[in-house]
Amino acid sequence: MSALIFKDLKVVELASVLAGPAVGMFFAELGAQVIKIENKKTGGDVTRTWRLPTESAEGPVSAYYCSVNWGKESLLLDLEAPEDRQTAQNLILEADILISNFKPSFAQKTGLDFETLRLANPRLIYAQLLAFEHDDTIPAFDIVLQAEAGFLYMTGEANRPPSRMPVALIDLLAAHQLKEGILIALLQRERSGEGSFVQTSLMASALASLANQATNWLMAGHIPQRMGSAHPNIAPYGDIFHTADGKALVLAIGADHQFRNLCKCLDLGHLPEDERFSTNPGRVKNREALVEALKPAFLQFEREALISTLNKNGVPAGSVRNMEEVFELPFAQSMVLEETLADGSVSKRVKTVAFTIKTTP
Repeated sequence: MSALIFKDLKVVELASVLAGPAVGMFFAELGAQVIKIENKKTGGDVTRTWRLPTESAEGPVSAYYCSVNWGKESLLLDLEAPEDRQTAQNLILEADILISNFKPSFAQKTGLDFETLRLANPRLIYAQLLAFEHDDTIPAFDIVLQAEAGFLYMTGEANRPPSRMPVALIDLLAAHQLKEGILIALLQRERSGEGSFVQTSLMASALASLANQATNWLMAGHIPQRMGSAHPNIAPYGDIFHTADGKALVLAIGADHQFRNLCKCLDLGHLPEDERFSTNPGRVKNREALVEALKPAFLQFEREALISTLNKNGVPAGSVRNMEEVFELPFAQSMVLEETLADGSVSKRVKTVAFTIKTTP
């Protein structure tokens, strides 16, 4: 059911790189016709050439481009040329949704702004993505937003320089915000028959995702510091340990009973009796001593056997997997979408739709 839910929708995508195209791919996965308009003057979406050193230069597009451009029809146009601009406008006049990460000034210059388009297509849902709400002149690059919104400052190991998150997470968060806005606009259109203007920015999406790190500052005056994978409020949470086979696992202990069960599995029954570790506030305060007390015990077990024991005893823990190990998992394999490219090669990427919808008979 979910794969075809938008089979009657037509989406035009005037977006490049990651956030906007991720929204377009979401609708393509759910059955919509998605037409991606790319800049003919620059050879298309810039990510077409963002290749790894191991990728062949002969291929039509990069793996990066493939990650968020499955199931779309691609059209190369120069929107500053009248004929090409008219082609784009004609497509938009028949569309249900327009996704744009154009600067508003360029959209107005080319007649591709909401105020102009809604006169000809009142049912159009115009989805606009910006970098910063207050200034559309600043380029929208994820690392800049990670820095400006506080993520970069608190990401990385203590006493070391900040580290970029390994995926463009702010782009993906913004994509989710824009998708949610579009879905609400579709619901409103079902009721009123009228389209809407939906807008979000990378900055707003980043700030909306700061969650407990923001409230730790807003309520407790705590500026989050770099802690690696550790957690400022709970312990041992995010702490990584190595097992006898040289593999790594991570703990996510969020309650005292989980800590007691952990110690039982590790034959460390005395630790919960230590007043430094008996409660979560104590474990957070004495995190370094706690980690040192736990480390030797993990070296008595192999990872997969220990993970199994921990899970059976209600102890949250996970294997630290590289990408090859992740896609050895049967469920991960079921999340892969394939598509044949222009040169006959097969491209692969992960689904952006991670839910299913079932209706009652």
